[in-house]
Amino acid sequence: MASNVNPTVRRRRLGQELRRLRELKGMTAEEVAERLLVSQSKISRLENGRRSISQRDVRDLCGVYEVEDQRVVESLMEMARDSRQQGWWHAFGDIPYSVYIGLETDAESLRVYEPQLVTGLLQTRAYAEALVQGALPETSAADIEKRVQVRMRRQERVTAEHNPLRLWVVLDEAALRRLVGSRLVMREQLEYLIEMSQQPHITVQVLPFECGAHPGLNGQYAILEFADAADSSVVYLEGVTSDLYLEKAHDVQKYAVMYEHLRAQSLNVEQSRQFIADAAKEYAR
Repeated sequence: MASNVNPTVRRRRLGQELRRLRELKGMTAEEVAERLLVSQSKISRLENGRRSISQRDVRDLCGVYEVEDQRVVESLMEMARDSRQQGWWHAFGDIPYSVYIGLETDAESLRVYEPQLVTGLLQTRAYAEALVQGALPETSAADIEKRVQVRMRRQERVTAEHNPLRLWVVLDEAALRRLVGSRLVMREQLEYLIEMSQQPHITVQVLPFECGAHPGLNGQYAILEFADAADSSVVYLEGVTSDLYLEKAHDVQKYAVMYEHLRAQSLNVEQSRQFIADAAKEYAR
């Protein structure tokens, strides 16, 4: 198959279609699980795209849903084959947030709120290395390098010459004040942030301390949106041992409204750029 097939997105689309077929049949996930002698959690994981799905799973589910159109069955089987391919990130071994990378790779736009650090897609290599070392002190040098390499590869989405990822970032002032690595590392990072913010598809706003309480106090999150209308938006919440993906329309809408409030309370683009430049100068002293 073509090398640009994204297995994460294929699993997600396939899961959505299988959920649609189940609902058309008027069955619950529990009823389907009972018919196939599997756990209800398996059916749920297949439908939310978090689990690899085999052609046998598709065949069995189509049988339960009494799908008579063989073209539909074959199309779903092909999606199942595509979903089991490996994305570029698999070459780096076990990546804890591989599901997110798959979604980010296929996203058309990304809105991020970062309360503590510069977002990964806009990090310099030196900043990324110092950040991983500090955040994961028991990680080996080899694993640190692997994580940094993955981060640098992810950045190709925002530096691509054609169809780059549209990125909107709201940074809390704390991300600029927290010393990661050294003063030189921070100065170079903030100067790079200014440079990248001048790209037409990248917007960076700073949320200063003086704005007080705001809707982002509960922590970091990202909203991914996709070009294909079949792919619903996703809210990504990063955790220490596991991540959370919200896809229900009312959940996404709630976080989208929160993001609009964060943007409104932040400095505008020009003010933010000047704020970052002033912070960079402080690291040069």
